[in-house]
Amino acid sequence: MNKRILALFAVSIATLIYGLTFTIAKDVMPIYLKPYAFILVRVIGATTIFWTIGLFIKQQKIEKEDYKKILLASFFGIGLNMLTFFKGLSITTPISASVMMVTSPIMVLIFSSILIRKRIGKQRILGVFIGLIGTILLITYGNNSSEGTNNNFGNFLVFVNAASYGLYLVLAKDLIVKYNPIVFVKWLYLFGSIFVIPFGYSEILEVSWQEIPTNIYWNIGFVVIFTSCVTYLFNLYGLSKLKPTTVSVFIYLQPVIATIYALIVGSDSLNTVKISATILIFIGVYLVTKQVEKSTK
Repeated sequence: MNKRILALFAVSIATLIYGLTFTIAKDVMPIYLKPYAFILVRVIGATTIFWTIGLFIKQQKIEKEDYKKILLASFFGIGLNMLTFFKGLSITTPISASVMMVTSPIMVLIFSSILIRKRIGKQRILGVFIGLIGTILLITYGNNSSEGTNNNFGNFLVFVNAASYGLYLVLAKDLIVKYNPIVFVKWLYLFGSIFVIPFGYSEILEVSWQEIPTNIYWNIGFVVIFTSCVTYLFNLYGLSKLKPTTVSVFIYLQPVIATIYALIVGSDSLNTVKISATILIFIGVYLVTKQVEKSTK
């Protein structure tokens, strides 16, 4: 099979997994596992998997000064990122959360401008402005579903998650190039466990494992294995064979997949606010990524 086609297939599968995760994880929380307990299971599970995989690859020593950088990247990429995402998802709806996640490219651009003095053109400024209007609209007026207990705050937490992930991408850029991806991510998750254990420890003790149905165990396993590990490896392969701008386009598909799946299983519904906010965010992200692609060329 052509390597480009294989890379496109890998990124498509990763996007599909991300899209399904919103509803699959929502089915687990907060009935069977509270969000912080779920995060603890996810991080400990992924840490175990990546350190096991690390036994079969060439060892690479981490430079002392880079441990602090990985620790900082882990705080924003694992700790704050995952804690706010699962907590937000537990009190909002899958569609709203998936739309909010699309703001990541906008946040990457903002943090790149602040931290590495990356120039922002007029078109990208317009994109950021339009995208943030859609974000504010969804956070402020997106609460009309009984599925979430506090949709507005939940949407805000998912936005914090997207901002945290955007900052992580900026901080981790040089580290990802410098080290073997498995070596980097196993340390990333190990440090991440330090941040999530204090939040998840008390909640994990409250879990009645014997009362959890088999299908919920499958949901938990899906998030640990596929969402945390397979998507990373597939996206990594895609980035090695495709342009970053090509891979970034797939972020548009996540809310589409999440919406279709949520509507099929009846876990969420559409309304005018969600549709309007989605259109504004999509336009904003399009203007941001389009400008970046032109600059690259």
